[in-house]
Amino acid sequence: MSSTLTPAPALSRRRRWLLPVLIVVGWLLVSGATGPFAGKLSEVIKNDNAAFLPAKAEATLAINAQKKLVGENQPFVGTLIFEFADGVTPAAQAKIDQLISKIPSLEIEEGKTVGSFLLPVPVGSQVSKDGKAISTLFFFDSQKSSKPFASGKSPIAVSVQAIRDEMKVEGLDGHVGGLAGLFGDLIGVFSSINGSLLYTTVGIVFLILIFVYRSPLLPIIVLMAVGIGDALAQAVVYFMAKGGVIDLNGQAQGILLILVFGVGTDYSLLLVSRFREELRNYESKYDAMRVTLKGVIEPITASAATVAAGLLCLSFSVLTSNKSTGPVCAAGVISVYVAVLTLLPALLLLIGRRGFWPRKPAFGSDHPEEKGVWGKVARTVGQRPRRSWILGTAVVLILCAFLPTLKAGGLDKQFTKRTDSVIADEATARHFPAGRGNPANILGPADKLEEIKQIALSVPGIAGAAFYTGIPDGTPGADMAPAKVVDGIGEVDAILKYDANSPEAFTVLKNLRAALHSQLGPNVYVGGFTAINYDSQVASTRDRNVIIPIVLFVILLILMLLLRSIIAPILLMVTVAASFVATLGACALVFNHIFHFPGSDASFPLFAFTFLVALGVDYNIFLMTRVREEAMGMGTRPGTLKALMVTGGVITSAGVVLAATFAVLGVLPLIVLAELGFAVGFGVLLDTILVRSIIVPALVHDIGPAVWWPSKLRHDPAAIKG
Repeated sequence: MSSTLTPAPALSRRRRWLLPVLIVVGWLLVSGATGPFAGKLSEVIKNDNAAFLPAKAEATLAINAQKKLVGENQPFVGTLIFEFADGVTPAAQAKIDQLISKIPSLEIEEGKTVGSFLLPVPVGSQVSKDGKAISTLFFFDSQKSSKPFASGKSPIAVSVQAIRDEMKVEGLDGHVGGLAGLFGDLIGVFSSINGSLLYTTVGIVFLILIFVYRSPLLPIIVLMAVGIGDALAQAVVYFMAKGGVIDLNGQAQGILLILVFGVGTDYSLLLVSRFREELRNYESKYDAMRVTLKGVIEPITASAATVAAGLLCLSFSVLTSNKSTGPVCAAGVISVYVAVLTLLPALLLLIGRRGFWPRKPAFGSDHPEEKGVWGKVARTVGQRPRRSWILGTAVVLILCAFLPTLKAGGLDKQFTKRTDSVIADEATARHFPAGRGNPANILGPADKLEEIKQIALSVPGIAGAAFYTGIPDGTPGADMAPAKVVDGIGEVDAILKYDANSPEAFTVLKNLRAALHSQLGPNVYVGGFTAINYDSQVASTRDRNVIIPIVLFVILLILMLLLRSIIAPILLMVTVAASFVATLGACALVFNHIFHFPGSDASFPLFAFTFLVALGVDYNIFLMTRVREEAMGMGTRPGTLKALMVTGGVITSAGVVLAATFAVLGVLPLIVLAELGFAVGFGVLLDTILVRSIIVPALVHDIGPAVWWPSKLRHDPAAIKG
């Protein structure tokens, strides 16, 4: 093989070390410039579902109408609740009232107090009808509390934590819930992304790379290249969010970190494996790298293009949260792609064969791939191709059969554990209407307010209804004040009997809207927390139905251009789609019977599909580009087996790395991320171990050269060369 390569001139050979040095220095300069921005994503994150809704959603129309009454400064409502099994005593009441009076003066950051971010309204406590609980509502100024401190911390999260700490100091067993408590818990979760999530991801990838390479140095080199690519990606996303190009949320931030390390390590594994292979064929490390880049640039580029294009299809979403996730993750993939194809080769050239110590690939040594496990797998597939793909397909179909049991109608719980806000809301539901603090806001003509109120009270599941007066609940005289009217618009607040994010609440909301629209027409809008989440689910369902066909078409087109074929890309897309359905079937089994999750978010199937199809196609690209390369010299069937032998180990290792990194999402106690992490992790392993290793090569071997139709490769190699 080395005889076919033209030797470089002597002077050029002596100077070849200079280019890698310049590339490394250049990347270090880039890293120094972008590094300060990589840790600032928390400053530009939005986690308000209302900000992500379509403009024509009824909840959005209600919010816009409500601004006339409330102004831009709509409050974030928090609930403070205390339970007493033997009933509320005067002493307990006095102690709680004392705590409530101290809350505004609690010091937090930058010389501020909790009261700096609360609306200036009197707050009082309320005893439940059963006499066993005390609750109070407090109202955050949404404009002031949405601006982070210089440290990047959220005023709401810091204030909620200060209240919780003070309760412990006073020896009171209370909890903070409502929107303020929920946001405090969510922000606390997302603030750990650059801490526990990052360290866990890097640690797991490092251990897997140690096992794969049997070398202490290569994992460090790979993680350096991927880490610098991640820093660049975060800086790019920071400026996109800062400039208003995208609306970044915490979910997208978490996925970005995992995706960058996952695909970056995958590309690194492919490049390093091919470099190690060529070091056995070429004495010069520079010649080996030249052939390596020639061999991997096409599949890695096609992979990056496929993943980025698939993710950018999320831009067709009507939900801003979905719409922004596409560009965020695509920016991450492109950033790490550039780093892996430039910085990693430079580092490998500078360290040479020493990087593989203690198993240095000597020039002229045997290729161990053909004698290992994957050699046996390839021989088995070659001997019984039809039996192999039929049995593999049977396993996939069995898993597909469980798809109908997947509950993807939405989540009434956010967390995998019982956070303080969850405990608070459960306690509130035991003693007060569960929707207290999160009423349905009904906006309509001022002369119809009484009729709106009576219609609302007639809907099953509504615990009470009252005019919006502009005076917060619990304030003396609030229940006697007249309705506030601005520009002929008024508001009725309807309290639901059920938790604001529960399926029962969604049913009540739909019935309430139907009753109001049928009797008063379409110009009466029902908004509020329940309406925002319900409309988000409706939009997610629309996105799934529209975006999935677009993703399939875009990826199929890329595969056709890459493989110069029609049959092979269709074959790959069918297997990947079947793998996706099988993964959802496995998710239904695990979510329902092992994790006991209450359901799946409505956006889960779309995100799982986008990541699984884009990433699942990756491994087929790595395999099929090598099959095509080998088929041009030895024919399709023997070329398929040779490609499976030499790529089996690296692609499986890449799948394990990607599955492990997505599984790390389970570190964050959010059901939606835990479910996505499991789905992508399981789906990737299914792809790499069964679909890509058995089903695809067996099908290609069974079909033979016809798989390349209509390209010339459908003929034998001799005909192509002629």
